[in-house]
Amino acid sequence: MASPGISLGMKGQQETLVCEHNVAPHVKKFSTPAMIQLMEQAASAVVNGNLEESEVSVGIEVNIRHLAASDIGATIVAHAELIEIDRNRLTFQVEAYDADRKIGDGTHKRAIIKTGG
Repeated sequence: MASPGISLGMKGQQETLVCEHNVAPHVKKFSTPAMIQLMEQAASAVVNGNLEESEVSVGIEVNIRHLAASDIGATIVAHAELIEIDRNRLTFQVEAYDADRKIGDGTHKRAIIKTGG
């Protein structure tokens, strides 16, 4: 069962700057793994402050399309919206944008687990 403070429609976001550390080395464009990580962080931001002390959320599934390339120096913003709650499993609609366009979209699932603490 999801924590009482978690409800459908909750939103979160994260942003990053494209740099040498998060590009695909052969093309010098924002990498797909970096985009997925940013989307996961946005989803995590939705629930982090709403979990009980003995709970954490962990990523369990990603279904992402990388739609466009972004150059070094671009700011990428990832948005996540909670669209489904199935007991302890949360599904998020995720999207990523640079200044010009949407560069990625899809879904990300997280599970709420007890840490035993």
